[in-house]
Amino acid sequence: MTLKTKDPLEGKTLEMIVTELHAAYGWDELAHQIPINCFSNDPSIKSSLKFLRRTPWARAKVEKLYLHYLKRNAKRAQ
Repeated sequence: MTLKTKDPLEGKTLEMIVTELHAAYGWDELAHQIPINCFSNDPSIKSSLKFLRRTPWARAKVEKLYLHYLKRNAKRAQ
C-alpha cells in the first residue's frame, strides 16, 4: 500500500518546476513576479538552475510561485 503525500513539490525537480513556470509565464512575467537577474538578464533554464541551486532564498521564492500556480490551476479545473 502506497501512501500519497500532500506535498505537491515531492517528486518535482527544480528543473521541472522552472520549465513548467517558464512555459506558463515566460521569462518576462517570471522576472516581474520574482525580480532576480537569472530571469531578466539573458535568461535560460540552465543559467536559472545554476543560480537557484546556489541561492536558497531565490529557490524558495520560485517554489512559492509554483505552489501558487498549482493552486490557481486546480481551482480552474473544478
